[in-house]
Amino acid sequence: MTSSELWTRATADRYDAEESDKSSATFLGPALDFLAGLAGDGRALEFAIGTGRVGIPLRERGVPVTGIELSEHMAAVLRSKIDEDTLPVAIGDMATTAVPGKFALVYLVYNTITNLLTQNEQVECFRNAARHLAPGGRFVIELGVPPLRFLPPGQVAVPFDVSERHLGFDTFDLVEQILVSHHFARDGDDGHYHRTNSRHRYAWPAELDLMARIAGLELELRVADWDRAPFTQDSAKHISVWRKPA
Repeated sequence: MTSSELWTRATADRYDAEESDKSSATFLGPALDFLAGLAGDGRALEFAIGTGRVGIPLRERGVPVTGIELSEHMAAVLRSKIDEDTLPVAIGDMATTAVPGKFALVYLVYNTITNLLTQNEQVECFRNAARHLAPGGRFVIELGVPPLRFLPPGQVAVPFDVSERHLGFDTFDLVEQILVSHHFARDGDDGHYHRTNSRHRYAWPAELDLMARIAGLELELRVADWDRAPFTQDSAKHISVWRKPA
């Protein structure tokens, strides 16, 4: 077991509703095109597959998908949508859990590598991806660039969403590279809000490249988004692709 925080039943039950804007065909289209193109005729493995927001529509495109998921509650929501034979899921952490076979693609989206709270665990995640890849296969990560440039001296919080139904901000421990993501979300229309927070270890692109080298992977591509826009010093996130040598 890693240091990742475990998603509860309550969080899993409301996850799809809270992330509904990121589950539409329009929103997911570029990501699915990107991932399906890399998988080709091969199999794909999703680390931290969650409720299947990406894995299920990728499977519907004809890519055989297998998942690894730490939270049994999140996996149960996925299982209510699709059967085990069509999309198998192993319960376990993404740093050490193994599933049978080799894959053309291993992918980890939506900042989820930050759920691993130590550098050693993140390195093991890269090693686990490399173990599952066939020669020539790719490991893909979607990850935000730490917004530390928005922190003036003495400030520890950065807001990332201020809207009618949601307030979100991150607080930072710059020594340990830990951020805590705070959410205040509105429950229905009765004026009540619920509060959640989660811890994450942020990492810079160059640090991830070193982790990849430790795992025997080579950087092949880094872009700013799934539409392959160029990655620049002003990019808020990156999609990075590392390749296992043939």
